[in-house]
Amino acid sequence: MNSENISICEKIVSPSYVRQGSQARRSHEQLIRMLLEQGKCPEEGWSESTIELFLNELAVMDSNNFLGNCGVGEREGRVASSLVARRHYRLIHGIGRSGDIAAIQPKAAGSSLLNKLTNSVVLDVLKLSGVRSVASCFVVPMATGMSLTLCFLTLRLKRPKASYIIWPRIDQKSCFKAMITAGFEPVVVENVLEGDELRTDLEAVERKVEELGSENILCVHSTTSCFAPRVPDRLEELAIMCAKYDIPHVVNNAYGVQSSKCMHLIQQGARVGRIDAFVQSLDKNFMVPVGGAIIAGFNESFIQEISRMYPGRASASPSLDVLITLLTLGASGYKKLLAERKEMYTYLAQELNRLAEAHGEKLLHTPHNPISLAMSLDGLQAQCDKAVTQLGSMLFTRQVSGARVVALGNEQIVSGHTFSGFMSHSESYPCPYLNAASAVGITRDDVTLCIKRLDKCLKSLRKESSTDHLLNAQKTMEMIVDFRGLFSVKCLL
Repeated sequence: MNSENISICEKIVSPSYVRQGSQARRSHEQLIRMLLEQGKCPEEGWSESTIELFLNELAVMDSNNFLGNCGVGEREGRVASSLVARRHYRLIHGIGRSGDIAAIQPKAAGSSLLNKLTNSVVLDVLKLSGVRSVASCFVVPMATGMSLTLCFLTLRLKRPKASYIIWPRIDQKSCFKAMITAGFEPVVVENVLEGDELRTDLEAVERKVEELGSENILCVHSTTSCFAPRVPDRLEELAIMCAKYDIPHVVNNAYGVQSSKCMHLIQQGARVGRIDAFVQSLDKNFMVPVGGAIIAGFNESFIQEISRMYPGRASASPSLDVLITLLTLGASGYKKLLAERKEMYTYLAQELNRLAEAHGEKLLHTPHNPISLAMSLDGLQAQCDKAVTQLGSMLFTRQVSGARVVALGNEQIVSGHTFSGFMSHSESYPCPYLNAASAVGITRDDVTLCIKRLDKCLKSLRKESSTDHLLNAQKTMEMIVDFRGLFSVKCLL
């Protein structure tokens, strides 16, 4: 409401009351002004009323919400369902134009502003999470796998002769398919076992570089966040190697924003060597619906090239979701969530270790993995081969989601490539195990309930296994008795 309308209001309602209401509105507008001026995540979170006021102000700047607008084009922001319109705050035009996802839309100044502000706020959050020298980023309405594909396709223009991507093995299908979809041949480098941890085999990576020739390699595709006992790749060493051989380096940082250790690895890698782009998921790091990712890097022009590679306009939903979330939390709220996640990691490790000892297992020693933990299942497998896989289904039916049970000897074909020991990141990991992760948003109750239900499942399986052994022993004795009786009869005859 502008000053002219405020003056008219003062003729209808007591001026003192109107001035008070006007001051309250200005407090909302002051927050919005600071966001527009600074382009940073506010230190303290906003109220829902401030966020809705801001989004409504943006929406009225889009042509589909103009009073008296006459649209005669094929895309005019028309929406059949008012429920759908409200779900998107009437920001219907999406982001970008046909040639560039970051371009301004003449018909949609509000949506374009939303896109620019979201990218600016997210860049600020990446910096406060640990990658302080990141130069540019943008939100893309695709999950991590397809976002990696977009990076690889952009690098193709720079390295037209390249046909290989060197990839230290991680048993996750989407990052592997990302390379296949982009039209490249993944060169899988097996990890090395150091204690309980699976770590990057740097010598094997360098051998592959020298064997294939650097000009034939599109990039090294490394990983930070992963399931234990695999740990983040040796990013600093890989970055130095990439700089030495002039090979691009793309990092899959799927859920690494929530980990200061993963972000520190990226920052250090860029400082001492070469990292061209790093990609992270929105849903895993910011607790928003699945469907978006952040592509970031240290060279602004290269990140802009990636954004221009995206064909057509794009959905604004992921940008809208993450902007609302970050404005709600504020920088202090997000940092608090990260600190709580670290605390829960320690608590989860203590509880898993206690449970493992009670059942004759052990918590695998994986200090380089800051998010995921693994508990051995040697004893369970020794009692019954099927018990390990049965544990996974038991946990799922008891509403324990996210826990992964990894049995030995799994084989999986992914896009024509056979992975032996699939899910364990190794052809021959020495023991079966169970994974649990302390991800952002986890609570103490989540950990307590998980441990309680896991304990019951393990006890149930061991009891069942003991009963089976007892029945088998009984059947064996009966067979011996029958055999002795038959032998005695034969002797009498």
